[in-house]
Amino acid sequence: MTELSIKNFSTGAIITAASGITLIVFSFLIGKPEFFLLLNGNLGPIADKAFTYITYLGDGAIWIPIAVFVLLMRRKYTVLLLGSIVYSTIFAQIPKHFFFNGTPRPTKLIADWSSIHIVPGVYLNSVDSFPSGHTTTASSIFLLFCLLIPKKWIIPVGCLYLYLVGYSRIYLAQHFPLDVGAGMIGGIISIYFSLRLQNWKDQYSK
Repeated sequence: MTELSIKNFSTGAIITAASGITLIVFSFLIGKPEFFLLLNGNLGPIADKAFTYITYLGDGAIWIPIAVFVLLMRRKYTVLLLGSIVYSTIFAQIPKHFFFNGTPRPTKLIADWSSIHIVPGVYLNSVDSFPSGHTTTASSIFLLFCLLIPKKWIIPVGCLYLYLVGYSRIYLAQHFPLDVGAGMIGGIISIYFSLRLQNWKDQYSK
């Protein structure tokens, strides 16, 4: 049975933390709406279509094929999988709906819609912006696979996946960069606690 790659996880967590903190810091330095508008520029119809689909890679349903993979190929780490799903949901949804309930999203906070790039056909949520649930999910999946796959290539591939999902939330005018940065941090915390849960299970099952 392949052991968990703590080295890959540590590297991935450092990169994710640095990325998330950078987004958060720049959001305060430049201003939350100003930083959003800086990153939300129109990249053309191909990007519009691409990011409309890419964003689904951070949807909750993406856990289904992940769960199938773990149950078939890494059954020993079922607790790690379940912890990842539960904790990422907790760290995304509880702040969003309880502590930061009603936080305005870009199209609600920014009155001048002409300054926002809005992709046709995309439903625009107006509240419960912080943090980005899609980014929390993507961050959790990236770091989960850092643990499960002890190959160096998982880090650049996983980073690309995380960055594309995170940026899609900004490009589609669903979230501020601040929300995306917080989602990245939420993913780190989720997998950290999931790893501790797996270690606790392994220790007491010997």
